[in-house]
Amino acid sequence: MLRIIVLGSAAGGGVPQWNCNCSTCRAARATPSMHSGQVSLAVSADDGRHWFLINASPDLRQQVLSTPGLSPSPEHLRHSPIAGVILTNGEVDAVAGLLSMREGSPFTIHANARVLDILAANPIFNVLDSVKVKRLPMPLDAPFEPILPDGNGSGLEVKAFEVPGKVAWYLETDASIQRYTPGDTVGLTLRARAGGPAVHVLTACAGVTPGLAQRLHGAALVFFDGTLWCDDEMIQAGLAQKTGQSMGHLSMSGHDGAIAQLAQLAIGRKVFVHINNSNPALLPASPERRAVEAAGWIIPDVGQEFVT
Repeated sequence: MLRIIVLGSAAGGGVPQWNCNCSTCRAARATPSMHSGQVSLAVSADDGRHWFLINASPDLRQQVLSTPGLSPSPEHLRHSPIAGVILTNGEVDAVAGLLSMREGSPFTIHANARVLDILAANPIFNVLDSVKVKRLPMPLDAPFEPILPDGNGSGLEVKAFEVPGKVAWYLETDASIQRYTPGDTVGLTLRARAGGPAVHVLTACAGVTPGLAQRLHGAALVFFDGTLWCDDEMIQAGLAQKTGQSMGHLSMSGHDGAIAQLAQLAIGRKVFVHINNSNPALLPASPERRAVEAAGWIIPDVGQEFVT
């Protein structure tokens, strides 16, 4: 059995965004239940005794404090049930929360070698004690079992796989770095080693290839990139001059959007994550939210738990 908690489901900046006065952010300021930190999930294969984070969002400290299952055990002065962090990319939204985990608890960072190189190149991440916080490369298409701090197996099986995407935006101006190489953006397949269905996590995805469609077909549970409702949404709203595709994200709507492309894949539960503050589907009474739910998709609440 896997337990997965949504610690946050928003894209960069969260909802509401601190400096934004778009219609969604205005609504969220008036409706606390709409608030969400940047996307991060917690997964456990041993009924909540140990947890692995999928990405470490900049909001991680508050997300942990708001999640009782991630609290220290009352039997210890210093303790955390968080055994590791699995990174799907090197964006600020995925790695900045690591800096909030510098207080000496042992855990392991699992990431593609390309992402580990990004961490190694920035000395600020040296605040994580290399003796207690190991960094292990996560090769593509090679299942592995994350190990707990005491050396025992976690009962969780993880397989990373390449998905269409791009290099972290803060590296785009570095001419020495290719715009995209395998490992810049990965999806994850999670399973309990004791048995049970697979869960797929894709917090960023720029397109559904035939291979990806085949991988997701028949899955019990999929968390999928829901950044924008439509590709030019941020331009229309006057918020930025970027399209979803230029940022490496597939839109929810349209004939080539996530809703349409995943509609015939017989997926049990489909959950949108990494939802931008500009996305009108965040508004509970909007036509876009009704369309999302009519298509069988879930926009999760913070703290919502999924069990497979």
